[in-house]
Amino acid sequence: MKQIALAIALTAIGDTHALPPALRCAVNPAVFEALPAPGPNDWLANHPERGQTFDDFVSSHPNRPTPQQHTIYLQPLGTFDVEPALSRLPSRLRVGSTSVETLKEFTEAFFMMPVVVRPPLDLATAKITTRTNPYTRQRQLLTTDILSYLKRQLPADAYCMLGITMIDLYPDPAWNFVFGQAALRDRVGVYSFARYEGVARRSCKVVAHETSHMFGIEHCIYFRCVLNGSNHLAESDARPMHLCPVDLRKLQWSVGFDVIERYRRLRAVCERAGFADEARWCQREIERCGK
Repeated sequence: MKQIALAIALTAIGDTHALPPALRCAVNPAVFEALPAPGPNDWLANHPERGQTFDDFVSSHPNRPTPQQHTIYLQPLGTFDVEPALSRLPSRLRVGSTSVETLKEFTEAFFMMPVVVRPPLDLATAKITTRTNPYTRQRQLLTTDILSYLKRQLPADAYCMLGITMIDLYPDPAWNFVFGQAALRDRVGVYSFARYEGVARRSCKVVAHETSHMFGIEHCIYFRCVLNGSNHLAESDARPMHLCPVDLRKLQWSVGFDVIERYRRLRAVCERAGFADEARWCQREIERCGK
């Protein structure tokens, strides 16, 4: 990492001297890849962001889990059937197909919190605004209506609730579509599989990204990170499944997990789901920082 970029990264991570040795090792920026300059169609070229340092994050007084509110809820919206999308894929891409169970296991390991999957929601009774996309002719759901509904349905022990659906989403009549959206303070979010073709890797990335926003963690501009913003599918695919050192420190501060135990659990989930490269990443960090 170049000297100037390293200095910016160290500032973003903050003072780590008082951290436990394993966590201090895990947020060492030297082993992470810096985020390259954006292309003309990429997120940061069209949505300039100043970045959120660890100190910025703490100063924002974000939501944190409590003994009373400590569970992540996944709320399927409508029929959650991935087989039609999956059948359109080449056989080589059908490994690790999306399932609610895969999402549940990954979310539990990523955030080190209990996850509950609720029964599917009947959209006909929820009064969610819909439209037909003028370009794709596909049905779409309005995210703001979904977020309002989920906010009203939060269980007493919920830290947050994430709506998941096979139907495309849009956040405003002026937008073509959106992959997902979260309300930082309201602890609710939603995302769609419609443009992910039933592939578990893409879906797990989005659930990690959107749920992290509900902890008050903003987009990452420092490293390649699951919290990088994305303007298109290729940019989304370029994101890794793991957190950079800045955002790993934010999440650990919020939840208080053992960083090595988290990597062990993520390694096991990634191995079962067929995410071999991410399993190797977790194993590398276990070996590097678990001594």
